Amino acid sequence: MGAGEMPLEAQALAGPAQDRELVTSCRTGDPGAFARLVRLHEGMVFSLAARLLGDAEEARDVAQEVFLQVYRMLSRFEGRSSLKTWIYRIAVNQCHNRRRFWHRRRRDREESLDEGLAGKGLANAGEASRSPYEETLLRERARRVQAALLQLSFEHRSVLVLREVEGLTCEEVGLALGVPEGTVKSRLSRAREAMRLRLRGLIEEGGTS
Repeated sequence: MGAGEMPLEAQALAGPAQDRELVTSCRTGDPGAFARLVRLHEGMVFSLAARLLGDAEEARDVAQEVFLQVYRMLSRFEGRSSLKTWIYRIAVNQCHNRRRFWHRRRRDREESLDEGLAGKGLANAGEASRSPYEETLLRERARRVQAALLQLSFEHRSVLVLREVEGLTCEEVGLALGVPEGTVKSRLSRAREAMRLRLRGLIEEGGTS
């Protein structure tokens, strides 16, 4: 299903007042409103796309497409979910569509993820200052986590990133993906187990360090 075709009737969470005000400003032609919307959400869209696609260049392209879709579809935003969740849904759909065109290309470009991703979410190792050796070790672990993530099915990867990296609730993940909350929990359990098996050696290394 393309981003322009996603049904909105499953959305049920009330969006915050500031979301509605920003959307209203965009719809009434405020020239700075959409720029503010992009600034608020471009970081999370890029982060999500980079995790799902494993490639920073592709993620930047997808982020541009996402905000084009947001601009075109803003009149359809009904406020029954948060604006953030609605944008997540568009982003996931765009990532899913993009994968159809390039999965025979590359596997050797996974390292192109921005270093800023290395310390976030699944591979987070703390905020304390680190030595060059520790930084190198952290980047290598992040690379291995991302490589393992890319081995999951897109459905399992999407659930895991939205829940564990982006911090959405299971209900919000369900709204973003257009699936029931029970399906989210089932996929999340399978995704966690798959990652545990793939990263068993890395987990053991962490436990003995």
